[in-house]
Amino acid sequence: MELAHSLLLNEEALAQITEAKRPVFIFEWLRFLDKVLVAANKTDVKEKQKKLVEQLTGLISSSPGPPTRKLLAKNLAALYSIGDTFTVFQTLEKCNDIIRNKDDTAAYLPTKLAAVTCVGAFYEKMGRMLGSTFPETVNNLLKSLKSAESQGRSEILMSLQKVLNGLGGAAASSHRDIYKNARSLLTDRSMAVRCAVAKCLLELQNEAVFMWTAELENIATLCFKALENSNYGVRVAVSKLLGTVMATALMPKQATVMRQNVKRATFDEVLELMATGFLRGGSGFLKSGGEMLKVGGSVNREVRVGVTQAYVVFVTTLGGQWLERSFATFLSHVLDLVSHPRATQTHVEAVYSRRCVSFILRATVGSLLGEKAQIAAAKEICQAIGKQMKVVEAVVNDTSSENKSGAADIAASQHVMVCALQELGSLVQSLNATASPLIQEASIGLLETVTSVLLHPSMAARLAAAWCLRCVAVALPFQLTPFLDRCAERLNNLKTSPEAVSGYSFAMAALLGGVHQCPLGIPHAKGKMVVSIAEDLLRTATQNSRLSLQRTQAGWLLLGALMTLGPSVVRYHLPKMLLLWRNVFPRSLKELEAEKARGDSFTWQVTLEGRAGALCAMRSFVAHCPELLTEDVIRKLMTPIECAMTMMSHIPSVIKAHGAHLKASAAMVRLRLYDILALLPPKTYEGSFNALLRELVAEFTLTDNSANTTTSLLRSLCHYDDSVLLGSWLQETDHKSIEDQLQPNSASGSGALEHDPSSIYLRIPAGEAVPGPLPLGVSVIDASVALFGVVFPHVSYKHRLQMLDHFAECVKQAKGVRQQAVQLNIFTAVLSALKGLAENKSTLGPEEVRKSALTLVMGALDNPNPILRCAAGEALGRMAQVVGEATFIARMAQYSFDKLKSARDVVSRTGHSLALGCLHRYVGGIGSGQHLKTSVSILLALAQDGTSSEVQTWSLHSLALIVDSSGPMYRGYVEPTLSLVLTLLLTVPPSHMEVHQCLGRCLGAIITTVGPELQGNGATISTIRSSCLVGCAITQDHSDSLVQAAAISCLQQLHMFAPRHVNLSSLVPSLCVHLCSSHLLLRRAAVACLRQLAQREAAEVCEYAMSLAKSAGDKESSGANVSSFAPGVSSQSDIHCRHQGVNITETGLEGLLFGMLDRETDRKLCSDIHDTLGHMLSSLAVEKLSHWLMLCKDVLAASSDMSTATPLGSGKDEESEKKDEMDDDIMFTTLGEEDKSKPFVAPRWATRVFAADCLCRIINLCENADQAHFDLAMARSAKLRNPTNDLLVLHLSDLIRMAFMAATDHSNQLRMAGLQALEDIIKKFASVPEPEFPGHVILEQYQANVGAALRPAFSQDTPSDIIAKACQVCSTWIGSGVVSDLNDLRRVHNLLVSSLDKVQAGKGSPSQLYRESATTMEKLAVLKAWAEVYVVAMNIKKEAESKPKRAIKNTDDDDDDYGTIDELPPDSLITLVQPELPTLSRLWLAALKDYALLTLPAEFASQLPPDGGAFYTPETIDTARLHYRNSWAPILHAVALWLNSTGFTCSESAEAAAVSGLQKRPASVNLNQASGATPSAKSLPEINKDRMHLILGVSIQFLCSPRPEEPTEHVTACLQALHTLLDSPYARTHIAEDQLIGVELLSVLHRLLLTCNPPSVQLLVTGVVQQIVRAAQDYLQEKRNSLSEDDMEKESCPVLGEGGDSGGLIPGKSLVFATMELLMFILVRHMPHLSTKMSDSPSHIASKTRLSEERCMTILPTILFLIARILKDTAIKSADNQVPPPVSAALQGIKNIVTLSMAKTEDTQKQWTALIRSTLACILEYSQPEDSMPMPDEVSMLTAIALFLWSASSEIIGVQSLQNGCMNRFKNALNSCDPWVQAKCYQLLLSVFQHSNRALSTPYIHSLAPIVVEKLKAVERNRPASNTELLAVQEGIKVLETLVALGEEPNRVQLLALLVPTLISYLLDENAFASANTASKDLHEFALQNLMHIGPLYPHAFKTVMGAAPELKVRLETAVRASQASKAKAATRQPAPAVHSAPTIKLKTSFF
Repeated sequence: MELAHSLLLNEEALAQITEAKRPVFIFEWLRFLDKVLVAANKTDVKEKQKKLVEQLTGLISSSPGPPTRKLLAKNLAALYSIGDTFTVFQTLEKCNDIIRNKDDTAAYLPTKLAAVTCVGAFYEKMGRMLGSTFPETVNNLLKSLKSAESQGRSEILMSLQKVLNGLGGAAASSHRDIYKNARSLLTDRSMAVRCAVAKCLLELQNEAVFMWTAELENIATLCFKALENSNYGVRVAVSKLLGTVMATALMPKQATVMRQNVKRATFDEVLELMATGFLRGGSGFLKSGGEMLKVGGSVNREVRVGVTQAYVVFVTTLGGQWLERSFATFLSHVLDLVSHPRATQTHVEAVYSRRCVSFILRATVGSLLGEKAQIAAAKEICQAIGKQMKVVEAVVNDTSSENKSGAADIAASQHVMVCALQELGSLVQSLNATASPLIQEASIGLLETVTSVLLHPSMAARLAAAWCLRCVAVALPFQLTPFLDRCAERLNNLKTSPEAVSGYSFAMAALLGGVHQCPLGIPHAKGKMVVSIAEDLLRTATQNSRLSLQRTQAGWLLLGALMTLGPSVVRYHLPKMLLLWRNVFPRSLKELEAEKARGDSFTWQVTLEGRAGALCAMRSFVAHCPELLTEDVIRKLMTPIECAMTMMSHIPSVIKAHGAHLKASAAMVRLRLYDILALLPPKTYEGSFNALLRELVAEFTLTDNSANTTTSLLRSLCHYDDSVLLGSWLQETDHKSIEDQLQPNSASGSGALEHDPSSIYLRIPAGEAVPGPLPLGVSVIDASVALFGVVFPHVSYKHRLQMLDHFAECVKQAKGVRQQAVQLNIFTAVLSALKGLAENKSTLGPEEVRKSALTLVMGALDNPNPILRCAAGEALGRMAQVVGEATFIARMAQYSFDKLKSARDVVSRTGHSLALGCLHRYVGGIGSGQHLKTSVSILLALAQDGTSSEVQTWSLHSLALIVDSSGPMYRGYVEPTLSLVLTLLLTVPPSHMEVHQCLGRCLGAIITTVGPELQGNGATISTIRSSCLVGCAITQDHSDSLVQAAAISCLQQLHMFAPRHVNLSSLVPSLCVHLCSSHLLLRRAAVACLRQLAQREAAEVCEYAMSLAKSAGDKESSGANVSSFAPGVSSQSDIHCRHQGVNITETGLEGLLFGMLDRETDRKLCSDIHDTLGHMLSSLAVEKLSHWLMLCKDVLAASSDMSTATPLGSGKDEESEKKDEMDDDIMFTTLGEEDKSKPFVAPRWATRVFAADCLCRIINLCENADQAHFDLAMARSAKLRNPTNDLLVLHLSDLIRMAFMAATDHSNQLRMAGLQALEDIIKKFASVPEPEFPGHVILEQYQANVGAALRPAFSQDTPSDIIAKACQVCSTWIGSGVVSDLNDLRRVHNLLVSSLDKVQAGKGSPSQLYRESATTMEKLAVLKAWAEVYVVAMNIKKEAESKPKRAIKNTDDDDDDYGTIDELPPDSLITLVQPELPTLSRLWLAALKDYALLTLPAEFASQLPPDGGAFYTPETIDTARLHYRNSWAPILHAVALWLNSTGFTCSESAEAAAVSGLQKRPASVNLNQASGATPSAKSLPEINKDRMHLILGVSIQFLCSPRPEEPTEHVTACLQALHTLLDSPYARTHIAEDQLIGVELLSVLHRLLLTCNPPSVQLLVTGVVQQIVRAAQDYLQEKRNSLSEDDMEKESCPVLGEGGDSGGLIPGKSLVFATMELLMFILVRHMPHLSTKMSDSPSHIASKTRLSEERCMTILPTILFLIARILKDTAIKSADNQVPPPVSAALQGIKNIVTLSMAKTEDTQKQWTALIRSTLACILEYSQPEDSMPMPDEVSMLTAIALFLWSASSEIIGVQSLQNGCMNRFKNALNSCDPWVQAKCYQLLLSVFQHSNRALSTPYIHSLAPIVVEKLKAVERNRPASNTELLAVQEGIKVLETLVALGEEPNRVQLLALLVPTLISYLLDENAFASANTASKDLHEFALQNLMHIGPLYPHAFKTVMGAAPELKVRLETAVRASQASKAKAATRQPAPAVHSAPTIKLKTSFF
């Protein structure tokens, strides 16, 4: 392949390779050339042009395949446009000659086609340069068009299209000829030709005016004809032509109109033409509009669907603004279509027409109009409905029967109503909360209009109105409860009108069904209301025969709808429901029999409807309340169900007796029965299997059914991948809802609400806009098939065999069409059964069952119906899966092999090849391995059968299945398969799209099979890889969008396995082009691929996409076609591409994707777009910050468009000066009118919500990226250093503005997102200082914005969830400390105060809109917010108390004078909270009490108060739990703070009095559940005890098992609460009195540590432990103090403390044991890998308690061991000689323990001594340096040793080994090379030498003093160079001085004789002094000072020494003189400085 990469074709290489590989080689060369020509140097090209032209023209006659000829033509044209053009006419002539050639053989065809393609490409590229030759060329093409076969025809038409495109208006002379010739081919046999003609004519109409003037009607008629018997591709192409021509006729392009004065068509004419198509019959030619529209003949469905699409193209072409202006006319026209009698001849036809009209409205209004225009459109629709309703009312009220046409009017009006109401519902639902103006404006009267339709005589219209109400309620949940109430009220008032009963019950059912989409729900009481209404209806049904039917249906419908509210509501009504169900059915067989004998047809109808309704309500119950389905309930349900089953067999006789009109009601009963049985476990109705199966089989084998109804389930039961064979990929297009009508099964796509009213309250199936249950006949069969699949696995083998034989019999008996129908149903049932077996992991049965099944299936493999063949293949695979025996599989495979070898007909070849594929698919690679070779070879052979594209399709599809399922086992067949795939791709005509789609699938499967190997560089792998890439390139260039989608997924796979080899620079731009494709599948594939690319290489993807935007700009200017990026795109029907070209602008791919979010409705697509944007955001947002923020801002700015206020758009940020004078409300003025010229729709609310979420993500990303994003000073300096630096803090005003826009929008979701963003911004930026105003923070200037954003959230009608969020933001804002001025805070604070009043209003408020738990959420949010504010306020107060002097200091230090002006008074925030505290504390305690009750385990449920708690009702307990779980922690903390601050002195009565004094109304939240008790009944101690128990209980319960999803804040809040609580003396005594509580708490904390890692939590835990231990200490101390003195004197002194006499500790009972366990854990956690950051924790060991003496001996060993270990592990030498905190803590601990004063008895004394000695030994051992360990820190170890020597002298004296060890340690230290160690050692020695116990110090002095003297003597030779060394010397001298002082008088002289010479030796003479370093000078000074000091101290001894050494005396005198002289000198210059101060390095910790 590499050889192909040269500018000229490498002919030697070509000659050497085999014949088969040549086409690939040539194609690869052309691909290379295509890339290289554009980039190459022009001169190089011109040099080689001649040779190149020869080679290329030579290729024309080498019969190239389709992709090759396309590339060849493209390269030739490019070559001429780059190089010289003189030979172009020659080449053109050559091509024309080839086209003229009369040779019609198949072999010559490729050459001809290549020539045709070349001609097209020349004209497209060079256009008018070739102008002179075009008439000849066109004639030549047209002439050969007449004689060409279908491939030639479509190729010629495509070339003509390119000629027209290239020449534009210059080709006018040939326009008529082309039109005449092309026109007749619009009805060609070949679909590909029809598509080509449509595209050619589409190009022609750009310039040919006559097409949309004189020929307009003819074009329309032609298009209608072309749509007959068309396929999807033709419908898309023709509708595009028709729609565009009509649009042009209405609004011609300016240029063409200027040239000729044209008579323009009027709007009405155009619409009438379109309507004729919509209502058209067979192919009768159009004489005049009127005649044709007379009733008679049926409408052709394909034409109708095609014209429907044309309407959409028509409107889209004219654009959104046109639609806005002409919407009223357009709407009335479209609605007239559906009221026309021709459109509604049968019910199914009427439904089809309705769906078409709905599609037109949805596709235009839904996507072309912005939100404002959509609201206007909704108003129009309302008026249309109102008009229709007036007509209907007139007819209904017209009692005289003169108005004959009245009934017809009503019948027609119902369909208009359905379309209008559905569109209205969809509009409101898509607008969501932005639709609120529609409801609020009384002039529109939307609700009145819609509810008036509830009284329409037709059921369909009533249901549509109910559905519309449900949509409104889901969009605007605050309307839900009022709607329900209104309907209930009307139902009661209009009980006597059948329509009202039916209509209002539909509406209520629909509203109840919508509740699950409203997170806030409805009040619980509404359930009771519904039940009572339903009961009433059922009870009164029999009173009035005119109403009995409606009342029965309505009653059961309401009960069914009630079930959707879920178990929490239904639980209360279940007993009543069970009773009602039991009463509907006869109790016994006798009653059943008796029933048959009596009654007339009407009573039977009511009875059957009633029973169907009851079963339907049961089904709803089972589906929506599975939690309530206990064994007992199922048993009770089974009674009526079994009765219903028995009744089934009696019904035929009833129908016989009373007439066939009961059939429908009977069918409804069966449908409901099957539905509920399918949901229950089959075991429950095992007894009735026989009867049931008889019914089911009769149902789907159409035994009693004369119609040939087929099930709709077959497609969904076949495998999704088989869509290419079934054509079910149409389900994946944008036209799904109308294309469904053309599917072959019964009533396909005719779903409508009136077929099954219960669907109005069920969940809508995914992907549907409106529920569309199929007609009853189909639904029953579907239900029976589904139930058959459930029951079959539980039936005995004998019965299975009977049924399978019966199936075969049924198929045999039926003939013709009926046979097909029966077979389809039977196969669907069998597939359903096999699927059931597979899911139940059970087998098919013994040999005879298998045989019977196999016969049935094999018989269908050669059925002419492809759907049946497909089903048979699938069934075969499933059977192999269920039987799972190798022999069986082998038999099946062999049968198909034999068939395929002998069969010649298409049908059996396709069927059996699929059978092989399915076998492999379900058995997998291992199970079918031995058949792999045969299967592959057969399928490869079949795939080459060029005579039948169908055989190729099926065999390639099976091959893809085999490749997929075999996995690595297929590796050996990859090469032959690949070469076949490439050969076929290069030769199969492009019109066989299915073959190409299957080839694409094979390619994808092969890539997956080879997998990661594709990265390799071996020869074979390279070949495979390049073959794959060539294959992808060919499929990418195909004109069919499904093939392109397959290509994209292949490239996606390749990119996953071998990313380096996928060229993104060409892939990304082509994906961007596909994003605007009109094909959903292609858009999906493109986005899915982008999503994967963006995960790895987001930056590159964006860059390449931008390059597309740039080149598109260049291309536009040069006038070429933009879409040349992806060849073939331009020829697709692209709705969007036409106006937008490739619509990537400067916002790049991200902007395009944001735009797509507004247009796309497909779930999968939208979620992929979200992910793609998410990946891009995470990798690019931080680098391109302003770009992404602008994107979000542009999207969010659309909010301001919707009449909300937006911030000042002045573009300047100088608002801050004016801030003070303005109020918040004036701050925000609306923006000027938007520029109207923008074509696109403003972002819709869902996109805006996504943008707001992106904003929060950007803030988080910046937080993880760099701190400078949140530091203004750093950011500014970074910006100065490098202007491209982009930091978040610089965009703060934008962030605030965006959050503000979102938080004040109409849409509730957007308000939530905005408030969330605001909270994030406050949290992240609260502490960022403002560099220009020290002491202030940057957020202060945005106070007004925050206030203004929060205020609307506290208005009266705000939903609870938003209020809750807003409270959260308020508390964050107040607590953030941004605002220091109380008056500014008051604004936000007042919002919280107002909401607090709401909380006090108590439970059940009268006008409740949402479920009770919503109120709970709101109230708890308010209390939580107050709690957070209170916690912050108390913290501020505490800090202020702890450092009161700060403010005064500030004024002195600060040069500026605004340091303290707005410094808060220390209790500022608390003053805001104080007035509310009495109320708050009461409410907080109540909330905590609720929370405590709600967290009780389920078995205590009976103990909960029956009427709920303070803030929750018992019915909504489950949802309330969540809200409590979110808010209890801050409340707990606040309560603890409050109790601590009041010191437990406040009793509830005092509070209650205070509260009622504060407020006029008595508080209605009564917190004492005991109703009779007055608040003061309990004494204060009791109340306090309760409070303690409450708080400790809640804490312990939570800390026991914090859920993993609980935020850490809860844990910390809880621990802080405990800490605070234990600060108060009352709580301490409480916890100490009952020791078990302490122990329990400690063990819970221990558990918490095991699960919770952050160090902050561990610190808090140790804090709490300290508190507990202190509490115990204090308690013991008090007890000890209180024991009177005389007790102490007696012998039997009671032992206080733990452990008693024995000193034993009992785990689980002992406080100390628990504490030890916990601390042990922390140490173990930190010691293994010491991080100094974390280990502040051990410092708490110091607080060990005072316990009884025995006890001490029990735990001391452990403690001492731990401390010694800590010393060993943490005392590691550090560079800067810092003492790590753990070390100082440990030393502190040693000191505390060793100095414990104990009344020691004999034996404890012994133990104590032993302990102390062993610990010292331990430490000595640890301080030995080891090789493996890091160097221990000698200083810390020595300190520890010194501590022992100093404090525990008595125990250690005389232990020789210890003494030696200690001395050794000191010696080592003295000889250390580190002066710091020496200095510390001297200090410690000093303390040891000075010890009062001479017995201890003497040996040390004897051993160590000589070394000290030696060391100090040595200094003279080696003077100190640094401060540390100097310090060491000074410390040493101090030791000597001390020794001198310690010595007795007689020895003084000897001692001084050591000291004085040493000191004098440190003195320098004058010359040396001048040149010495500072340390040396300092030493000189130090020595001099000391000598001066010693002399006077010991005058006698000093003189003696000096006398003995005269040279010393001289030195000393010289030094003194020099010193005095220098002092005198200095004094003349300046005041004397202080003498050299203390040593520079102070010891951090002094332990003595």
